[in-house]
Amino acid sequence: MFAKILIANRGEIACRVIRTARRMGIRTVAVYSDADANARHVRLADEAVCIGPAAARESYLVADRLLDAACRTGAQAVHPGYGFLSENDRFADACAAAGIVFIGPPATAIRAMGSKSAAKTLMAAAGVPLTPGYHGDDQQPAFLQRQADAIGYPVLIKAAAGGGGKGMRLVEKSDDFAAGLASCQREAISSFGSDQVLIEKYLSRSRHIEIQIFADTQGNCVHLFERDCSVQRRHQKVLEEAPAPGMTPARRAAMGQAAVEAAKAVGYVGAGTVEFIASDSFAQDGNFYFMEMNTRLQVEHPVTEMITGQDLVEWQLRVACGELLPLRQDQLDIRGHALEARIYAENPDQEFLPSTGRLLHLARPAESLNVRVDTGIEQGDEITPYYDPMIAKLIVWDVDRPAALARMRQALADYRIVGVNTNIDFISRLVACPAFANADLDTGLIERSRDFLFPARSEPPSNVFFVAAVAGLLREHEAALARASHSGDPWSPWSLHDGWRLNIQPRRTLTYRSGDARHEVIVAYEADGWRLTLGSESVLARGRFLDSGQFAGQLAVELDDRRLVASVIAVTEKQEQKRHVFLNGTNYVILRDDPLHLVEAGGAHGGGLTAPMPGKVIVLLAAAGQQVNKGAPLLILEAMKMEHTITAPKNGRVKAFRYAAGDQVADGAELVDFEVTQ
Repeated sequence: MFAKILIANRGEIACRVIRTARRMGIRTVAVYSDADANARHVRLADEAVCIGPAAARESYLVADRLLDAACRTGAQAVHPGYGFLSENDRFADACAAAGIVFIGPPATAIRAMGSKSAAKTLMAAAGVPLTPGYHGDDQQPAFLQRQADAIGYPVLIKAAAGGGGKGMRLVEKSDDFAAGLASCQREAISSFGSDQVLIEKYLSRSRHIEIQIFADTQGNCVHLFERDCSVQRRHQKVLEEAPAPGMTPARRAAMGQAAVEAAKAVGYVGAGTVEFIASDSFAQDGNFYFMEMNTRLQVEHPVTEMITGQDLVEWQLRVACGELLPLRQDQLDIRGHALEARIYAENPDQEFLPSTGRLLHLARPAESLNVRVDTGIEQGDEITPYYDPMIAKLIVWDVDRPAALARMRQALADYRIVGVNTNIDFISRLVACPAFANADLDTGLIERSRDFLFPARSEPPSNVFFVAAVAGLLREHEAALARASHSGDPWSPWSLHDGWRLNIQPRRTLTYRSGDARHEVIVAYEADGWRLTLGSESVLARGRFLDSGQFAGQLAVELDDRRLVASVIAVTEKQEQKRHVFLNGTNYVILRDDPLHLVEAGGAHGGGLTAPMPGKVIVLLAAAGQQVNKGAPLLILEAMKMEHTITAPKNGRVKAFRYAAGDQVADGAELVDFEVTQ
């Protein structure tokens, strides 16, 4: 077995590999960019080497720097993780040339499957069913348009060298093809260094099912069953589960055998995933079609580990050392059901726009045999625009799917993050969504369940304001006691924070804002608590902070005869006093209007439009002086390897652009001088 390995990656997958390596007695070397100098994977590794600036193309994607780090530290092998250079055949060749083991498939297998077009040609020759489409080398836009027209809309344009949902565009009609192709090619060249695309017929009701395969250097190959990855946004997976609901033993065997044959056809070694798309009639007819093969460990591999009891990273290390597969096909079986949710820093209500910033507060659910959290992020860390905004993977297991769903709901309720927008509340609704709960799955589930998943904004329930008020009153009381203890007269009645007034009932008003609405909680001090009144509702409130190492700010609140457990995290952001109230599995964000500290918050800048995050202007879609309608695209901003279109907020005129194509812009930068004419 290896004595030392270098992990050519970052974040949660680097931490994941370190965990298994440490258990096996293998020393680890981390690499990091300037932006990751204090990252968790750097702290966990036995050694760490800086490989360059923050931008991935100047650090994590520079093969020479990675190999130099491996040679200087005496690492015998390189684990590429996923993303970055994990499916780069030239990197695998370079490792071999340097006498370093690449913990992954041979470069020949990566080349064979690295191009979606070439892979489909190979699978067609092997008799694997393919979706109708064009996978050739002619990349002339006019020719590709004719191919799409012949296939019939809707079609999916996909980067031939792509993955992870990047470089992919759904085109509904012929008139939109040219713009979709150009956008897809720009994103493809940025993410993968190649703008070659393929075109496929888009199945409007389809399921995304993938098979985990594993092969050793002795010609043995097995599959570790399937994962259902149908729930997606922006063609990227959000929830994964294993086994796939509705999968029969016969279909599982057929798909597993097809995946094994695909791996053997390219002389595969190590961990890989063969991805299939199935029609909405899959449960009845069992039809499935080859999509692609990922020649690496997948993000969602933990659900396979949970149902098989196997450590796939350990399998990778053993196979890379030349050992036989740990188990034969007949020794593998499925136990229970597992779900994985990807916790992202993003705003689902704004088309899943990534969110950047520092994690001011982070509390994870307690890990156990049923709950697992894979993460490279800790409280105080920053989500930057340089890398994927995934915070963690939350994985749960139980004896069957209903029990696993219940586990996931509770674990999501226990996940509490302040400092960036997250998709936690959205995933909580997704797990509770009738379509998902009933396993009515397809890749369009999120879109067809929009009414449930994106409910109209409503005011928080009164209990949120009552809980926030109690938390504030308790903190004031604790602060008063602390000041008194350090004063010359700690028992002075003037140190008490009990609202006492001469000859009048002690009362005060706490004002909160939610959106544009103001909510005034009137506090009357009573002997056994506080009488809180909000509108026509009045309750006798008591409370105390709980001594909990897991959840900071957690308190028990009694409202008349009801007892609630919640967390209230107070932060100041952009001159606003925010209160994050975590109650009943939902994070409610309200603002505290304190007359003693009220500061006018910065509003919108005159008719301008601002950058939602740091990025680069890719193309201007309008001209200075042009009249545009509300929703008209004005420019495209690239951030986090994704394109974001900035549109006109109302009917108006573009007075001027402040940046040109190719310019870098900061978060909040004014992009356009815009004059509203409506």
